[in-house]
Amino acid sequence: MGEVDPAFIQDLEHRPKLSIIEDQGIPLIDLSVLNSPDAVSDPSTLDSLASEIGDACKNWGFFQVINDGVPLEIRQKLENASRKFFAQPLEEKLKIRRDEVKVSGYYDAEHTKNVRDQKEVFDFTVQNPTIVPASTHPDDNELVEWHNQWPEYPPELR
Repeated sequence: MGEVDPAFIQDLEHRPKLSIIEDQGIPLIDLSVLNSPDAVSDPSTLDSLASEIGDACKNWGFFQVINDGVPLEIRQKLENASRKFFAQPLEEKLKIRRDEVKVSGYYDAEHTKNVRDQKEVFDFTVQNPTIVPASTHPDDNELVEWHNQWPEYPPELR
């Protein structure tokens, strides 16, 4: 086995504490409340869910979702198409690389706590185009459009 590129090694203070992981387990977020009448009638229901998600992101950086309402068949089709996409040579994936202007697409150089992540990402939005504020400044009323980039293969990923 070869050596690990130092770009992928986190400093000790940023590494997970195994005792916490073994004790608490991965955060599990139940989205079934989104389909309940309480989600509309009681705003605290959504506030509580948002708080759970925020805590999971802050403390763990990820979470597992259950009861999302997406049928198994659709999830399997997306997983199969994703596997086909990521199995392609890098030059094919780079044809739809995201950047500062094209915010959706393929990316493989993310960092967490200044350490390069060993992962590949394909970002897309449900609404195409997606219209978002141009900045986080409250006085800025300018809007921008984000457009998805789709790979040629596999066509079912579109």
